[in-house]
Amino acid sequence: MHLRSLLSPGAALVLVSLAAVSSASDVTRLTALSFESIVPTEPLILVRFCAPWSSHCKALEPHYEQAATSLKANNIKLADVDCSEEADFCEAHKVQGYPTLKVFRHGSWVRDYTGPHHAEGIISYMLEQSLPAVSKVTAENHQEFQEQAGDSTKVVVIAYLSSPTEAPADAFIAVAESHRGRNHVFGLTTDSDAIDAAGVTPPAIVAYRSFDDPMTEYPLPVSDATAAELEEWISDLSIPLIDELSAENYATYTNSPKPLAYLFLNPSDERKDAHIESMRPIAQKYKSEINFAWMDAVPVGFGDHAGALDFEHAECREVTSESAEDWLQQLLEGELPEPKSAPIPETQDGLVFTLVAKQFDEVVFDDSKDVFLELYTTQCEECERMKLAWDALAEEYAPLKDTITIAKMDMQENDLPASAPFVVNGFPTIVFKPAGTRTFIDYDEDRSLEDFIVFVEVYTGNGVDIPEVEPVVPEEIEVAQVPLGA
Repeated sequence: MHLRSLLSPGAALVLVSLAAVSSASDVTRLTALSFESIVPTEPLILVRFCAPWSSHCKALEPHYEQAATSLKANNIKLADVDCSEEADFCEAHKVQGYPTLKVFRHGSWVRDYTGPHHAEGIISYMLEQSLPAVSKVTAENHQEFQEQAGDSTKVVVIAYLSSPTEAPADAFIAVAESHRGRNHVFGLTTDSDAIDAAGVTPPAIVAYRSFDDPMTEYPLPVSDATAAELEEWISDLSIPLIDELSAENYATYTNSPKPLAYLFLNPSDERKDAHIESMRPIAQKYKSEINFAWMDAVPVGFGDHAGALDFEHAECREVTSESAEDWLQQLLEGELPEPKSAPIPETQDGLVFTLVAKQFDEVVFDDSKDVFLELYTTQCEECERMKLAWDALAEEYAPLKDTITIAKMDMQENDLPASAPFVVNGFPTIVFKPAGTRTFIDYDEDRSLEDFIVFVEVYTGNGVDIPEVEPVVPEEIEVAQVPLGA
């Protein structure tokens, strides 16, 4: 990639200003060369990979600086790599978006950062990373350790063993290491009084929660449990039978292999709790196959969100526990009608690929290609406004059509398939899927040809070259204002 050539004068000024203040900053500025000499010497370090033109990097900057200053007292360093200057190095570290934050221990990558992007969250996350993955639990601290599950989102998992080396101690520790930074706390005890207090016979592993069943023991022979089996069990227990879907827990659901059933409710409806309770027996019955969550239907509007779902419960039917169970059973047995799709075009006459739901998986999940996809409606004003730039983008990359697809899909004619791991909350929704991945990156930069091309170069999985382009000035377009989802 050739990111340096893309920097505008404004971006260059940002680089100069950063260099000027670097001596006063508690964030360590790294190059590819200094990375190799500094990072291996640090027991724990957080490295942020950024580009000066990224609005998300700019928004994170003051929080990252504040966290770096605060964590100095704990001997935890925060560092920066400018990917506009170190493009090859960032690519080698599999940086696919900005900002990307990675945790390293003694030079070895541990995991990508998954915590909040504000100072307090970064500080809390890194302090947790500095602690042992598994805490020692004794009779004296057993109750206090267990009561950490009083936080409604936290799961406390304790292994009760006869000795620190008894199986499955190694698997348990491996799972605890993989859960660093998540909302889990792991402890291990060989204290007979603590084991008696728990009422279990070693070896045993127990998960404590503030929701659903507050104490759940691993149900299979624990001495034979593998790390993968423990991981699956703990992940399932981390998801309540029915919870409100929010920004905080959305990743938990999207990372689960199970489909998610949404229940849209009005929080001010006095029957809300009754509706949720009526669904609990169904959620319990199908919990091994489906996750359940309820969602505030008021701010998003059911119609806006429904286009991102696979099968909507028939609007003419009252949603009762009986009708919902009948619908779910039909879903699992493959008896529901297929999601809506326009016919597959006989020919692709335009430079922009016209995608329909029936061929979504075939086209979008083609490992050999980058895919840049616009989800739109014909009544969307902003969709019409960016049409010239989107068409021009397809024209610029037409010679590279074997490595990149510029596509569009009309959401009035097509439903979003189950395989799409993102939600359409407005139009246009623009996502990019790098070649060789199933990761979708949201596009929220300016909708200009130049910015589209920069985005492709940054996130490409095929290393496509950037074309030289003339700016595209959108025409003035007169269209009626249409409410979202109309």
